[in-house]
Amino acid sequence: MPRSVRRPAALKMRHQPDERTQRTLRDFLAFADLGARLIARGRGAFDADEMLRLAAEAILRRIGEAVSRLDSSFTEAHPEVAWRRMKGMRNVIAHDHDLVDHSILWNALESDLPREAAAIARIVSSGR
Repeated sequence: MPRSVRRPAALKMRHQPDERTQRTLRDFLAFADLGARLIARGRGAFDADEMLRLAAEAILRRIGEAVSRLDSSFTEAHPEVAWRRMKGMRNVIAHDHDLVDHSILWNALESDLPREAAAIARIVSSGR
């Protein structure tokens, strides 16, 4: 019969998000929902409406800010999520306005964000 291995409390805590982390993950999922609602309007509407493009920037900036609030030990414990990439996009949107390519933002909202949101939803539902 295998011996059970006791983990130090610090290792157990690393996988159980605190209230701040849980709130931040819920914020992320709410922002992802906003992104899905924007995408539902269609690419033609996005390309034709500056307000929708600015909304996309705001959503992705908020996502990056939410990700920045997460403790590094939590993000390191969940490498299946592209945390650094989301923070990087926020930095470009916030600081390098002339480099923002709205086609990239559309693709991020349409393709990347649903995948990242699904991974985060799994983390939230598993409580780790």
